Amino acid sequence: MTPSTDAPMELDGLRVLIVEDESLLSLLLEDMLAELGCQVVGSASSVPEAIEAVGKVDAGAAILDIKLGDQKSFPVAEALAARGIPFVFATGYGDGQVDDRWRDHYVLQKPFAQDQLAEVLARALSSRGRSARDR
Repeated sequence: MTPSTDAPMELDGLRVLIVEDESLLSLLLEDMLAELGCQVVGSASSVPEAIEAVGKVDAGAAILDIKLGDQKSFPVAEALAARGIPFVFATGYGDGQVDDRWRDHYVLQKPFAQDQLAEVLARALSSRGRSARDR
């Protein structure tokens, strides 16, 4: 499938890990990413599963639902940051769900459109050079 003509070029071929506990949302996200030219390299629906996936898949970026069942995905964010993998949070609960340590990361408010996903992913990729002190 070819990427959307509106998709930023840096997303073409981007390998993405999806961390989302709602299966329908995960499938919708997979479709959106495919239309943007990305390749989904894995998906996880729980914190332990996601941390395991971070160590196994070769992802260039990740999308993290903040609330995974009764847990939050911040340990997954730690694992991604340790590997230098840029990520964005997704939530339906507002910015108040983001811990202070992660306030500088992009947050997609659910529901979001494909163009919003593309814009936020492109921004996360371009800002991956920020220093750890900025987090």
